[in-house]
Amino acid sequence: MIKKEDVYHIGKITKKHALKGEVVFNFTDDIFDRVDCDYLICEIEGILVPFFIEEYKFRSENSVLIKFTDMDTADSVQQLIGTNVYFEKKFITETEDGDVSLNYFIGFSIKDTDGTSAGKIVGIDAQTDNWLFVIENTEGKQSLIPANEELIVDINHETSTLTMNLPLGLMDL
Repeated sequence: MIKKEDVYHIGKITKKHALKGEVVFNFTDDIFDRVDCDYLICEIEGILVPFFIEEYKFRSENSVLIKFTDMDTADSVQQLIGTNVYFEKKFITETEDGDVSLNYFIGFSIKDTDGTSAGKIVGIDAQTDNWLFVIENTEGKQSLIPANEELIVDINHETSTLTMNLPLGLMDL
């Protein structure tokens, strides 16, 4: 069984395309094109289900037409419309250039170099050129931390923890 903590969100299937079982997949991360993995995971009624990719073609910078194995009609893909799509974290280490989407870090805990916990990453704010981690502390208060790789001291994939050298007073804002 695939667990939510073992995957990260990479997009959404938005609509059917034609009559042969293709769907439009709008993605925030093209990891499926950069890493050797034969399937994507869709969330159907709260359950994470793998769907094997037969073929895909890019439509734009963040959209592909995708055809899944054994889904050959418009009716067969109806259940996928509107579903969130995920990618398994275990394939991340296979990237050639070392780039990792910031979405991968959603669910990670952040701690400062002095050991204090800043909270858990619950989202990414990409509204400006300087992307930010949306952090939620144990009391439910949200704050923003620059998603700057110069601040990241260590990434522990096994414990889903980022150690960061946070500027003094940042968490007090």
